[in-house]
Amino acid sequence: MKKILILTTGGTISSVPSEEGLIPKDSHTVLKTILEDKETRIESEGILVLDSSNIQPEEWKIIAAKLYENLKYFDGIIITHGTDTMSYTASMITFMLQNPSIPIVFTGSQLPLSHPLTDAIDNLRCAFAMAKSGIPGIFLAFNRKIMFGSRSVKARTSSFDAFESINLHPLGRVSATGLKIHKEMLHENKKEPKLNLNINTNVFLLKITPTTNPSIISLLISSGIEGIVIEAYGAGGISYIRRDFIKEIKLAIKKEIPIVVSSQCLYERSNFNIYEVGTKLLASGAIEAYDMTSEAAVTKLMYALGQTKNLAEIKKIFLTPIAYEIQPDYEE
Repeated sequence: MKKILILTTGGTISSVPSEEGLIPKDSHTVLKTILEDKETRIESEGILVLDSSNIQPEEWKIIAAKLYENLKYFDGIIITHGTDTMSYTASMITFMLQNPSIPIVFTGSQLPLSHPLTDAIDNLRCAFAMAKSGIPGIFLAFNRKIMFGSRSVKARTSSFDAFESINLHPLGRVSATGLKIHKEMLHENKKEPKLNLNINTNVFLLKITPTTNPSIISLLISSGIEGIVIEAYGAGGISYIRRDFIKEIKLAIKKEIPIVVSSQCLYERSNFNIYEVGTKLLASGAIEAYDMTSEAAVTKLMYALGQTKNLAEIKKIFLTPIAYEIQPDYEE
């Protein structure tokens, strides 16, 4: 008999109405009853009761440690989470808890479990099917799709189809024939599970516009920021006429502050080799994020900075695939 653990953290799925709007409640016992299965032993535990807007690095560490603690006791773990920051949490857990030996599946809902039209039950059952699959990894289940945690992005505010798998097709989908998993997408991994809670949260995500003052980079560094992810234009363009970002990036790197540059475009990869504005970025010493999501780029830079302050080592960690967050087909 398989054993599945449900961990709850709050979020819309467990929320109830109040005078100030929806607020999360402890719901782990209720969620457990929805997935009753004669062939599966289901246990549940509430570890947090928070709107996901309040789930931050301190909570990431609690979640990662609890997951690691339970790997050897269960065949799969479902973790319910508010949708607004679930992609950040799933990405960070991908780096904090590497090589998990079982499926760990994040899920949530756009409407509370108590709502008559809720999407929570479908999402829970989809997550349950993935948790029983025996395929190890960090995943996110939503609207009958199974995505790698490091590729998931909340792309819609209220639609049931809220999450997209960015630059990598979903690993699985639920249809009338059940859950179909594209196993050809998986890489063999025989490494032992590893928990590493060392992260540096002094990372800032900067989305530039045509009017952004480049001196904001120096201002961020003077305020204590130790790593910056810049969302540049298109394939990787950034201004150097009048508003000279290249100069500021070079100054930051001289101060041993890593600068990662990604694209503001949701889909497809950056490529700094196409335009002059991109090649200047490469020459400045910036690290290219290629096809990573912003959520994965920010959390992976936090993880890399938690391991070392050496820029060459940070770049190596950042560009080395850990769990499907970056395609390894780039050229140095």
